[in-house]
Parts: sequence; structure tokens; C-alpha cells
Amino acid sequence: MTDVGSCERNQRPLGVFLRGVAMGAADIVPGVSGGTIAFITGIYFRLLTAIGEVPGALYSDLLRGRFQAFWTRCDGNFLVTLLAGIVISIATLASGISYLLVAYPILLWSFFFGLIVASVWHVARQVQNLEGILLVPLLFGIAFAWWVTTLPAGQASPTGLVFFGSGALAICAMILPGISGSFILVILGMYAPLLAAIKGAELAALGLFAVGCLAGLLSIARVLTWAIRHYHDLVLAVLTGFMVGALNKVWPWKETLSWRLNSAGEQVPLSEASISPLQYAELTGEPSQWGLALLCAILGFALVLLVEWLGKMEAGLGRPQQS
Repeated sequence: MTDVGSCERNQRPLGVFLRGVAMGAADIVPGVSGGTIAFITGIYFRLLTAIGEVPGALYSDLLRGRFQAFWTRCDGNFLVTLLAGIVISIATLASGISYLLVAYPILLWSFFFGLIVASVWHVARQVQNLEGILLVPLLFGIAFAWWVTTLPAGQASPTGLVFFGSGALAICAMILPGISGSFILVILGMYAPLLAAIKGAELAALGLFAVGCLAGLLSIARVLTWAIRHYHDLVLAVLTGFMVGALNKVWPWKETLSWRLNSAGEQVPLSEASISPLQYAELTGEPSQWGLALLCAILGFALVLLVEWLGKMEAGLGRPQQS
């Protein structure tokens, strides 16, 4: 398994920041995981290690006044730079994503579909020993994720406690390659309220969500690190299955089976089913836009390959030269 070595440690601050921007952009998209972006750009294991060190360093170093030791042990420069990119990306892109989801849903979901297909291909390539037994966790991941995508959107009342709990659950998904934290928020009925809080700069609600994220992140990082180190191929098989199953959620053409009223009194889909572009055109009387949709999916796929290539290039530039 890939470890946190010189290749990851030699990443430059600008490269880390741009990875954070990409992760933030992914995390506000239902169906796309920021953890996947971290994985394909070569910072995933460094991120898990840094987060996992925080609780121990907090007790053994920070509370005893050893600030430099705490910062070094937690890889503080890396975490702060990455977090800055994530926060700036989310703050600047939330409004745009919300607009595109309403104005160009088919094209945007097609782009997301291409992103996830490329991510499936990338994560699956990391399996070290292809064995028939891995079909079991793969199929489990597909079945579980597909089932989750069929659940109707939740109708949670956006109270402070709900913001906290949603943050804790969503961040656990966000850190996993293949599981979208935004999709978990959709299931909980908290995706729209969170975007509204970001756009409205509702600091109290966002603060509670952030505290929930921190609590969830610190609780899962060490467990996930242990699982990947000891059961690398099995974990990646499950995660690959999760991503394949999640494709049902981001399929661009949907038939609405039932409706509900959201907190603003607007009628929004409660449950949907994936249909073909031809069926969509027949049912809605609107063009399926399948040609442009295919182009957007190809662009999404190509973007992941570009991000992966840039990550390898940046890591190569930072690697010490052999004499």
C-alpha cells in the first residue's frame, strides 16, 4: 500500500492549496467525493495521517505548551493550506452550483457522471492483487450504494442540533473515496439548507456544522487508516463498489415518482427513478440533450485524468533527483 513518504511530503504549498480547491468543489456536488480527489491527486494517505495525529498531539503537546511539536506532528502547514483551499472553493462555488443545478440539470449531472466513472477507474486500478474473492465486497458496495440512492430525500428541520449531526455524518462520507458527503446531506434533507446557510453567511449554523465535521473527522481518520493499512484491497473493492452504485444518483435523466414541499414551500422531487434519454423526452416533452450530455460526461472524465496527471507531475517535480 502507498504510504506517506517523501513523494507526498514534497508537495508544494500551491499544489496542496489547489488540491483543496478541487476537493471543495467536489464536496458540494451530490455524488462526487472530495476523498476521491485527494486519492487521485496523491495526498490521501498524508491527509489521513495528519488528521489521525491531531487527538494525540493535542493532549501530549498542545496542552503542555509545546506548540511547535504539535504543529509538526499534525503536519499543520499542510492541513491549513488544504483547508484554506477547501473553504475558499466552497464559499465561491456554492451559488454557481445551485444555479446550474436548476438551469442546466441534465448537462451538469452528465458532467458529474463522467467524474465518477473516471474516479471508479482510478480507484479500481489501485487494487494490488486482483482476486476472485474481491467480487464479494465489490458487489456489496454496489448493492448498498444503489439502495441508498433509491431512498427518498429527507425532510430534516434545519435546527442547530441537526446541523451538527449532519456535519458529523457528512464528513465521514467526504473523507472516503467514492462516498459523497453532499449526497448524505441530500438523503438527510440538509443539502439545500446548508447551501442556503453558506450563501446567507449564517455563521451560527455554519459553525455548528463545522464542529460536527471536526468531531466526525477525528473519530473516523484513525479507523480508516488502520483499515486501509491492514485490508487495502478489500477496502478499495468496497469503495469502488460504492462509486459504481452511486452512479444511479447522478444519472442525468430522471422520472419523478413523488413530490414534497420543502421548507420554503416549494414543490421538489421526493423520489425519482432513472430512465433512458428517449423515455425522458417522451415523458416530459423536453429534449433529452443526449449529445451535449455525452460531451459533458467526456469532459468530466477528462478532468479527472487531468487532475491525476497534474498530481503526478507536481509530485515528480518535488521528488529529489538521484545522483
